[in-house]
Amino acid sequence: MPAGEAPDGDAGGARPVIDVLVADDDPVVRFGLRMMLGGAPDLRVVAEAGDGAEAVELARRHRPDVVLMDIRMPGTDGLTATETLRARPSAPQVMVLTTFDADAHVLRALRAGAAGFLLKDTPPDELVLAIRHAARGRPVLSPEVTRRLIARVAEAGQDTRRDAARRRLGVLADRERTVAAEIGAGRTNAEIAARHHLGLTTVKTHVSAILAKLDLNNRVQVALLVQEAGALPPE
Repeated sequence: MPAGEAPDGDAGGARPVIDVLVADDDPVVRFGLRMMLGGAPDLRVVAEAGDGAEAVELARRHRPDVVLMDIRMPGTDGLTATETLRARPSAPQVMVLTTFDADAHVLRALRAGAAGFLLKDTPPDELVLAIRHAARGRPVLSPEVTRRLIARVAEAGQDTRRDAARRRLGVLADRERTVAAEIGAGRTNAEIAARHHLGLTTVKTHVSAILAKLDLNNRVQVALLVQEAGALPPE
């Protein structure tokens, strides 16, 4: 949990400090990330790890809010570490770091419950904003990037995946399936509410029910499942 507060910049407001763990096998990258995050008063790097096993251990010790996780590391890689971390109670949010904006490995991390992914050359201000969103449980993937990534699901085992995904979505009520489909299209709660003449609170209730019934962590996982099922809504 956050251990302190930092100025928010809003009329005397305060923003909880977000504890961050950086996991990357390149010490230069770790140093660069620490420097970029150091300029944000509400972010605090509490530990650095050089591989996935160390990241898991340091996360247990320091209980960060967000982990910046490189995919390719020696020994225990970032994907395995992400799966281990997200399976724990009170799991930290995990942001995958990659040099490839369409890396197929990212799909595995997203299915494991990662909050999204960032390119290693992401500008500092965007990196800071992404971490803030992740700490609040908001997936960090633009609709365009989401569509580009989840489209790769169709590359192998399409029929088997589609049938399994449709069975899973079958547990949802009709309105919940409609909302899930809109999530799959990358739409926000406000956009879903406007398209279907629903109250924002009602949409949020449906989203919570969808996550609970499907035993998923976040909207990205819902989007992946919808894509696999071929259940995207009409434009």
